[in-house]
Amino acid sequence: MGDGLRGASSGSADGAGASSGSAVGAGFAARVAAAVAVTGPLCVGIDPSPFLLRQWGLEDDGAGLEAFGRSVVEALVGVVAVVKPQVAFFERLGSAGYRALEGVLEAARHAGLLVVADAKRGDIGSTAEAYAAAWLDPASPLAADAVTAVPYLGMGALEPLFGRASETGRGVIVVARSSNPEGAGVQSARTVDGTSLGDSVLAAVASANVSGRYRPGTVGAVVGATLEPSAFDLTRVGGVLLLPGVGAQGATAASVARLVAGCPMGTVLPSSSRAILGAGPDLSRVREAARSAQGALTAAMG
Repeated sequence: MGDGLRGASSGSADGAGASSGSAVGAGFAARVAAAVAVTGPLCVGIDPSPFLLRQWGLEDDGAGLEAFGRSVVEALVGVVAVVKPQVAFFERLGSAGYRALEGVLEAARHAGLLVVADAKRGDIGSTAEAYAAAWLDPASPLAADAVTAVPYLGMGALEPLFGRASETGRGVIVVARSSNPEGAGVQSARTVDGTSLGDSVLAAVASANVSGRYRPGTVGAVVGATLEPSAFDLTRVGGVLLLPGVGAQGATAASVARLVAGCPMGTVLPSSSRAILGAGPDLSRVREAARSAQGALTAAMG
């Protein structure tokens, strides 16, 4: 059943990463670097949209979501180091969706894949602490290796997530410059010193990583792979750069390489979803699509 849909995942990641539920000695950035050295930099999204579920012959319910996610994990073991479940596609089904997400996270942990929960959370005070407990505490069934966050309530509001991530060897990847065109109006707005808002977020991420308050590389940044380089030097970020937009949104291996020129290979995670998942439901085709994208990125960025 290796090339068909199935409800469970098995196997190892061939050294691709530590599981999300384990006690972690090294921080998130260090584990990403080690894993990328084995497989290459590609991160694959797990996005069980109604369209893809239909294409894969699955029902748009909790069982369908979990079967989809577990099958994607199975296809990618040994091919990529990092997967990125898009939480919105799970939570749209309420409790059934969250149960499915827990199952997919469990499968990824068992397979040894690193997991970025694309939840884009962000709030203040005790609410931020609750988000940190949900996504970064090893006791939580939703625990991932990293979670995405939005900084527009202030970077200081994200400190509970940064602190919990640092304590547990996990990461927080902050949206700085997104690939969607609607984001440009906000992210290119100028601060009082003339810096764009997106670049000021990147500077704040870099500052957090050299502050000494957190484990090195705890804080990363989302930078859309479809964008032109900004004024901020991405080599200064000091954490993992997540680059969504490869494939269906138009970014290529060559454009990614230009955007992150000078950044060490293990600090960059170009991310693709539809271009890989659309090759299903035949898992051998999903695996081959991921291998092809992985090879192109490794060659361009090497």
